[in-house]
Amino acid sequence: MRILIVEDDPILLDGLTVGLKLAGFSPDAVSTCADADAALRASDYEAVVLDIMLPDGSGIDLLAQRRRERDTTPILLLTARDRVGERIAGLDAGADDYLGKPFDLDELAARLRAIQRRSSGRACATLSWQDVVLDPAMLSVTRDDKPVSLTRREFTILRLLLERPGAVIARTALEEAIYGWQEGVESNAVEVHIHNLRAKLGAGVIQTVRGIGYRVGAEQP
Repeated sequence: MRILIVEDDPILLDGLTVGLKLAGFSPDAVSTCADADAALRASDYEAVVLDIMLPDGSGIDLLAQRRRERDTTPILLLTARDRVGERIAGLDAGADDYLGKPFDLDELAARLRAIQRRSSGRACATLSWQDVVLDPAMLSVTRDDKPVSLTRREFTILRLLLERPGAVIARTALEEAIYGWQEGVESNAVEVHIHNLRAKLGAGVIQTVRGIGYRVGAEQP
C-alpha cells in the first residue's frame, strides 16, 4: 500500500517510514502542509498519515481543503492533541480515523489496513481468488493452502490485482504503487515482478492484457 506520511518530528518521521515499510507499506514522507498538498496533487496514495500541528499550518486545515476539492483519499490523523473535542473536530473535518500519540506502530498499521479496506468496499480482511489467499496483516500468501514466499513488491502487486479481480490494472499504476520518490525504477521492473509471481504462483493466475496492464480472475483472451 503506497501511503503518504506527514510529520514534522524528524525522528518520528524516520521511525514511521522504516516501521511501516517493514509492515508492508510503501511510504513517502514530508514534513509540511505545503509539501503534503503538492504530493497529493502529484501522486495517488491509498492512505495518508497526517499530523495536526505542522510548522506551516494545521493538518486539519489541509484535510478540510482536500475534502472540499473532492479528494477521497483515506486520511488518518496522528497527533498529540487527543482530547475528545479535538478528535470530533478532526473526524467532522473529513478524517477517516484518529490516533493519539504515543501510539503502537502495529495498531497504526492495522488502522491503515482497515481504512483502506473500507475505502475499497471490502469487509473481509483477506483477499482471495480461487485457491490463492493473501493476508495483508500477516504479509502472507498461500496457494492450495501451501505458503508462497514473496518479496515486498511482489506482495504489493498481487494485493492490488486481487483487490479488483477481473479488472485490468495499468502497468504504470503498479509501478507507482511499489516505488517511492527516492527509489530508482528500471524500465522493465514491473514485468520482472510479474514474471517472478507467475513462477511462484503458476502461469495461469496473472494474465497480461497487451498494451494496458495485468489482471487476475479472467480467462486468457
